[in-house]
Amino acid sequence: MDGQISFTFEQRQPIKGYPELHWTGKRPYTSTQYYPAQLKESYGEPKDGWMNKIFWGDNLQVMSHMLKEYRGKIDLVYIDPPFDSKADYKKTIEIKKKKTFSDMSAFEEKQYSDIWTNDEYMQFMYERLILIRDLLCETGSLYLHCDYHRSHYLRCILDEVFGSNNFINEIIWKRRGGALNNSKSFGQLTDTILLYGKTSMYKFKQIRTKDTPETQEYIKQRFVYDDGDGRLYSRDPVTNPSSTPTPSLIYEYKGYQPPEKGWAFSYETMVEWDNKGKLYFPANKSQRIRRKTFLDEYEGQPVQNLWGDIYVINSQAREALNYPTQKPEALLERIINTSSDEGDVVFDCFMGSGTTQAVAMKLGRRFIGADINLSAIQTTTKRLITASNDLDNTKYTGFEIYNVNNYDFFRNPVEAKELIIDALGIQKFDSSTVYDGELDGWMVKIMPTNRIATKADLEELKANLPYHTFEKRKEENPNGVVEKIKIICMGHEADLKASLEQELSSYNLEIEIVDILRDKKDLQFKREADANVVKENNQIIIKEFYPMNLLQKLSMQKESVEDWRQLVESIYIDWNYDGQTMRPTICDIPAKDELVSGIYKIPASADKIKIKITDLLSESLELEV
Repeated sequence: MDGQISFTFEQRQPIKGYPELHWTGKRPYTSTQYYPAQLKESYGEPKDGWMNKIFWGDNLQVMSHMLKEYRGKIDLVYIDPPFDSKADYKKTIEIKKKKTFSDMSAFEEKQYSDIWTNDEYMQFMYERLILIRDLLCETGSLYLHCDYHRSHYLRCILDEVFGSNNFINEIIWKRRGGALNNSKSFGQLTDTILLYGKTSMYKFKQIRTKDTPETQEYIKQRFVYDDGDGRLYSRDPVTNPSSTPTPSLIYEYKGYQPPEKGWAFSYETMVEWDNKGKLYFPANKSQRIRRKTFLDEYEGQPVQNLWGDIYVINSQAREALNYPTQKPEALLERIINTSSDEGDVVFDCFMGSGTTQAVAMKLGRRFIGADINLSAIQTTTKRLITASNDLDNTKYTGFEIYNVNNYDFFRNPVEAKELIIDALGIQKFDSSTVYDGELDGWMVKIMPTNRIATKADLEELKANLPYHTFEKRKEENPNGVVEKIKIICMGHEADLKASLEQELSSYNLEIEIVDILRDKKDLQFKREADANVVKENNQIIIKEFYPMNLLQKLSMQKESVEDWRQLVESIYIDWNYDGQTMRPTICDIPAKDELVSGIYKIPASADKIKIKITDLLSESLELEV
């Protein structure tokens, strides 16, 4: 069975003379298991047998899933992971076409937190970098985007995982725009991008630019001559750069004597350039011939490791999506053009707003993306649909959306915990700092439901166990069981139980691991939205839509909403739903200041109809009509 498939990783031997980063609780990451994925939505058509893929779930599980098909097949990875910035990232939710709403018609919604303990962050990144390395092909490379908070630690981890000999560059992005004024320190205007190759055979194409301040100054100083037709040019030497004379390049041309070491190119090339009007001949033949470099043909200077020519995203930018930490497309264009070819596979497992995927699509690359945040999945979906409408059939525009390990069941940890308690009949504890409840004599601990349980997740449990009670029970009955503990999780590390038993071996404990996805697949979340949808006059008409969570956050009643469409980000309709995968042919994604239609003509070929309505919080109501 797929769930029993496991993968082991090559263990790199420590290199003498190189430091290795250590942290509390550092654990070798030597293997992982396969996690299944469920195809949920499909957009567009395949090209050359390929469909791009977007995965929703914990990227550790996502990459573990990908190993089965893509191990050693990814050409380029760009990631913009958490920086451990201690920030809560929020985006503004604002009602579309606001008219007479109250002051509560806009609010900030938390997207995600970037708050870690140092040791948790190190282990988190360490495990994911090992998986990324395994997914990369031999000519592949990784760009890791970070900042001053943890860049020094991440480079040490990258040296350990990839090998210090595979370090290529430390790129400094000096963000244009976004100046900071800090009275107690120098403003932080830079991010760091660490570039590593899987091997020494990595792909790399030199990129040139005209947009750096240095190049602009160079252009201003050098391109000062006019060819008589308004074309500006510079006059550049045509002297042989060799340290020794080259006899074949020593020749007279039109009465101009050669330099001591000869011209820069052959007589034939000199004639060719002359015929094209690309040579300058001084009136005084004792001076040297010069080459004309026209400004409109000048490609710029080679890009160095200081990138100061790319602007940050601001609220007025055309590509702005109101998504925290969104990166500019120009940044990804440079990375993708430098380190991949058309048709290559580009991967980003911290996808966010989908910049990597959108740029990869436009540049003719295949792509895979992943994110744990539902808003990221919805934002990227809309972005890719919109981008694909402007591209021809030479690009890889079709894509599919998957849930990994049934992640959609457990995206809301609070709701998931309550669901589990109700479904299993657990007697809930309201005041316990250790257990969540009791079930048939077992003490129940529910692990985080939005990812697999790891050994690190057991630390809180171990720290709060009632050891005084254990000691007393052990004293009273030396051979008896001091506690029966049932741990409930959504997937877990293979040796989780053994690890806990070993660390608590001084006590006679009964420990049971319950995998909800394996043992309880019929869990269903209650709907947080409702809609009034009817068929009239051969049309689908959405008359009302009530996204209850959004309305509550806006402190509104249903009757207070002037037009339900103001609460909607998008509507997708599949006219022939097969019962498993949505393949929408209607993708109603209005512009920022526009509204969805809400009325859709039913085609003659329609059968079972499925509708997906997504609100401003990126929460969706799916219903069949």
